[in-house]
Amino acid sequence: MAHALSWFEIPTTELDRAVKFYETVLAVSFRREVFGGVAMAMFPHGDKSPGGALIQDARRKPAPDGVLIYLDTQGHLDACIARIAKAGGTVVMPELDIGDPGFIATLRDTEGNVVGLHQER
Repeated sequence: MAHALSWFEIPTTELDRAVKFYETVLAVSFRREVFGGVAMAMFPHGDKSPGGALIQDARRKPAPDGVLIYLDTQGHLDACIARIAKAGGTVVMPELDIGDPGFIATLRDTEGNVVGLHQER
């Protein structure tokens, strides 16, 4: 197994709002698709690396107490944290040094999900 994670989906109630939030915080662009009738916006990822998407699907609801995933900030954790409020979210846990693995923080997105951010040391 190359990665413990193969795919993830973050539920949204308003996909456009969620895309704007994550594009602002992470300073990336999303690719939109419809798969099996479900509107998605794909996080950027390499061919062999795990990927994920924001989804708008009536069967999935945003929740602050569900699975917690950590998104890679590509070495820019401080900049990502600085953009959270401007993008409409809130910082739940400010930057925390976790030793050798680096630094983490958590946010509440515009949909109500709590998501982690990670920066390697």
